Amino acid sequence: MEGTLGAPTILFAAIFTNNILLTNFLGMCSFLAISREIKSSIGLGMAVTFVMTCTAALNYLVHYYLLVPLDLVHFRYIVFIVVIAAFVQLVEMLIERFSPLLYVVLGVFLPLITVNCAILGVVLFMIIRNYSFLQSVAYGLGGGLGWTLAIVALSGIRQRLAQAPIPQPLQGAGMTLIIAGLMALSFMGFSGMIQMQ
Repeated sequence: MEGTLGAPTILFAAIFTNNILLTNFLGMCSFLAISREIKSSIGLGMAVTFVMTCTAALNYLVHYYLLVPLDLVHFRYIVFIVVIAAFVQLVEMLIERFSPLLYVVLGVFLPLITVNCAILGVVLFMIIRNYSFLQSVAYGLGGGLGWTLAIVALSGIRQRLAQAPIPQPLQGAGMTLIIAGLMALSFMGFSGMIQMQ
């Protein structure tokens, strides 16, 4: 059940060489929508990292100690989404309680973490690649940190370009997509360093 890569290697690879957002293009909707301000990007990134890490661990346990022994593997998509939704509710309640301003800034995108395909993608990749528990947690943490790195970098670039003389047709979504594409190309430059299985 264990892959050949160690947990630190998987963690590093998930952040840089196999960034879930910039190499697999999962989780793009909230990435493009929330990346206007660095503070909200960091807040959403921390929430996604927390949910991704915890759900990777929990879904590993649920899959290998509940679904596989009971021969219920065909229900795994439903079960994975239920676990993700439960954690998103927990994160939403914590943010609302301890940071009401961030809760208002994130708005509708906070509950939409439930359907963030990057989180489900990490869970499915760890099952497909037969990671151990430690490798799965490392991959979940690395996936979340990589997603956070990408959204914070994009928000920083977008804030710097807010006052730049950009031609009218490229302002807004056009320039954001160009920047995201260039970021994806730069992160893909790391892909030869470590190959994920």
